[in-house]
Amino acid sequence: MSRERNKGMLAQIFGRAAQAGFQRAYDQVRIDERHYLKQVKRAHRLPIDSWSDMFLLGPEVVSPIAQGTIRAASKMAALEGMGLGLGGLLTIVPDMGILAAITLRMLQKLSLLHGFEYRTEEENLSLWLAAASAAGVDMSRNFLEKQAVERLVPRIIDRMAVKLGAEVAEKWAGRIVPVVSAGTAGVINYHFVRTWGRRAQKHFLERHVAVINRHGFPHIANPSRARLLASSSAV
Repeated sequence: MSRERNKGMLAQIFGRAAQAGFQRAYDQVRIDERHYLKQVKRAHRLPIDSWSDMFLLGPEVVSPIAQGTIRAASKMAALEGMGLGLGGLLTIVPDMGILAAITLRMLQKLSLLHGFEYRTEEENLSLWLAAASAAGVDMSRNFLEKQAVERLVPRIIDRMAVKLGAEVAEKWAGRIVPVVSAGTAGVINYHFVRTWGRRAQKHFLERHVAVINRHGFPHIANPSRARLLASSSAV
C-alpha cells in the first residue's frame, strides 16, 4: 500500500511539472517553418518549395526522414536526462520543461515532414490532437464536439500531463536517488521520446496517405526522379 501511495504522490508531482512544461512549450516553442524547409530541402536534396510538396514524395521518402528526426530528438532527450538526472527530484520541474520542449519540437517537425502546417487555429489543434494520440490519450469525438477550439488545447495538455505523470511515476522513481540514477534517467527519456515519436509518426503517416489517396497526388517515390521532373517542369 505504501508503494502505491508513493507512486500516486509522484504521479501528482510529475503531472503538475509536465502540465507546466507543456504549457510553456505551447506558448513559446515553435519551429521556424521556412528555415526548417530550407534545412530539410538542402540536407536531403528534395525538390520541394513548400511543405505541401511532401505529398508528392510519398511515404517512401518521408518515413526515413521522419525516423531520423525521432532518433535525433530521442538522443537529445537522453543527454538532457543524464545531465539533469544528477539532481534527482530537485531537477524534475526544469527537466520536464525541457523534455516537453524537445517533444513538441519533434512533433512539429513530424507534422511538417508529412505535409501538415499549423498556421491556423484549426491546424494548430490538429497538431495537439496528434500529440494526444502520441501520448496514448483517447480524445473522443463527443468530447471534441463539446469544446470550443480555444479551450481544447489546454484540456488536451491537462490530459497529457496526467498520462505522462502516471508513466513517470511508474518508470522514473529511480531518479530519487541522485547521481546513480542519471544514466537511467537518460535511457528512460530516450525511450519516452522515441515511443511518443513513433506513435505520432504513425498518426501523421495515416493522414499523409489519406490526403494522397483523396486528392490523387502523383506519387514520386524517388527523390532523384522528383528532382529531374521538377527541373524539367521549370524549363
